[in-house]
Amino acid sequence: MANEQFDVTVIGSGPGGYVAAIRAAQLGLKTAIIEKDKRFGGTCTLRGCIPTKQLLMSAHVYEQMQHAADFGVQASGIQLAFADVQKRKDKVVMKNAKGIEYLMKKNKITAFNGTGRLALPGKVEITSAEGKKDTINTKSMIIATGSVVRPIAGFETDGERVVNSDHILELKEIPKSLIVMGCGAVGVEFASVYSRFGADTTAVELLPRLVPLEDEEISKELERSFRKRGIKCQLDTKLEKLEITDKGVTVSGKTAKGEPVKLQAEMLLVAVGRMPYTEGLGIEGTKIIVEKGFIKVDEYQQTGEAQVYAIGDVVPTPLLAHLASREGIVAVEHIAGDKDVRPVNLRLVPSCTYCDPEVASVGLTEAKAREAGYDVKVGKFPFSASGKARILGEEEGFVKIVSESKYDEILGVHIIGPHATELIAEACVAMQLESTAEELGRTMHAHPTVSEAVMEAAENVHGLAIHI
Repeated sequence: MANEQFDVTVIGSGPGGYVAAIRAAQLGLKTAIIEKDKRFGGTCTLRGCIPTKQLLMSAHVYEQMQHAADFGVQASGIQLAFADVQKRKDKVVMKNAKGIEYLMKKNKITAFNGTGRLALPGKVEITSAEGKKDTINTKSMIIATGSVVRPIAGFETDGERVVNSDHILELKEIPKSLIVMGCGAVGVEFASVYSRFGADTTAVELLPRLVPLEDEEISKELERSFRKRGIKCQLDTKLEKLEITDKGVTVSGKTAKGEPVKLQAEMLLVAVGRMPYTEGLGIEGTKIIVEKGFIKVDEYQQTGEAQVYAIGDVVPTPLLAHLASREGIVAVEHIAGDKDVRPVNLRLVPSCTYCDPEVASVGLTEAKAREAGYDVKVGKFPFSASGKARILGEEEGFVKIVSESKYDEILGVHIIGPHATELIAEACVAMQLESTAEELGRTMHAHPTVSEAVMEAAENVHGLAIHI
C-alpha cells in the first residue's frame, strides 16, 4: 500500500465524500476513498436522510390508510407493525449503501476501510479497526468526515429514556409519550413521525417558533398544522433540568417571560443539532484553520494547506447532504484544474423538511429580503385553492414567492404543503436562471398538478392569480 500513488484521496464516504470520489474518477483522476464504517454512505445514508425519510413514508402510509374511507376505500383492522417498519427502513438503508459500494467499483475507486489521518505533505495514514496502520501517497486530499450528534450538558443521552437522532431510529417499540427538544428539521420530522405512530408528542423550542430558520409565515402555518394534529408546541422555552423517573423523564425550565414549565413523558428526544467531526484527522500543527469546530475554506473548498480540501458538515455552511455533494464537485473540479469551476452560490441552497405538511425553501425570507434593503413584493397561493391538492386530500399550506419590485427578480420561494420538497426544485431552477416572477407566472404548468400553485403564486406577485 505504501507504494500506491493517488491523485485524490477522500476521507469519508457520505454524500459529500462519495460524490467527490465519483466526480474525480470521471475526470480521470486516480482516486481513493477511506471509510471507517463497514458500509458506505455516511450519516445521510446510514443514520440520517434515508432512514428518517423511510420512517416518514411509513407514517404517511399508515395515516393515509386510516383515512381510506375519505377516498371511498373501505379498510378495516389497520394496524402498525413497527417491527416491519424497522425492517423496511433497514432494507432501504442497506440497498442504498450497497448501491454506493457498486458505484465505487464501477468507477474504479480504490476503497480502504479504516480511519484516515493526514500525514502532510502528500500522505494519508489509514488505521484499520484492528489497529493496523498503512500509508498511501496522494497529491490532493478531501476531508469529508461529516458530523456527529451535538451533546448537551445536563441532557446526556442513554439510548433508552433520553435519546438522540441516532437512537430513535433503532427503537424496538413506540413510546407512549415523547418530548422533542429542539424544533429544527430533525426535531419536527421525528415529532411528525412518532405522533402519527401514536405517541403523545410535545415539541419544545428555545426560539419563538418552529423551524426558526424558515420564513415566519411558514413557521406559523406549521405550528397551526401541528396543533391541529395534536402535537403540542411549547415555544420560546428553555429547558434547564432533566430528571429520570420510574415512568420516563421529567424536564423543567422557563419561558422567555420567566414562567415555569414542567413536562413529563416516557421518552425525551434531544434534537438540538450536530457538530463537525474532525477528531483524529491530524490537522493540528498544519496550516488548516479551525474556527468554532469548523474547517475554514475558500470558495473552492481549499483549506490553508493547498493540497487539502474540506467539504460538507466539517465546513461552516448549512449541514445539508445536497450541499455537501455540490461542495465535493467544486473541490474536485478545482483540483482537476477546471478553469470554469463555479463556487457554490449559498443563496441558492434549498432547504427541505419532510414533516407533515412538508416544508421547503430557497433564497431569502421576506424578513431577510427587507433587511437587505430590497423593495419587496410578495405573491402567495394557498393549496386550498388547488384542484390537485383537493384530490390528494392535502389542502393545508401555501406557496409564497418573495421578489423585488425594480427588476421583478425572484429572491426567495417558500412552500408548506403537499410535495413541497419536490416543488422547490422548480424554484431553484428559476432562481439559478435569475427568473422574474412574471416569467415564472407565464410558464405553462400542467393541470391538475400541485405545481400550479407555484405558477399562481408567481402571478399573484402582480395581483394576477386566477384561482383566488
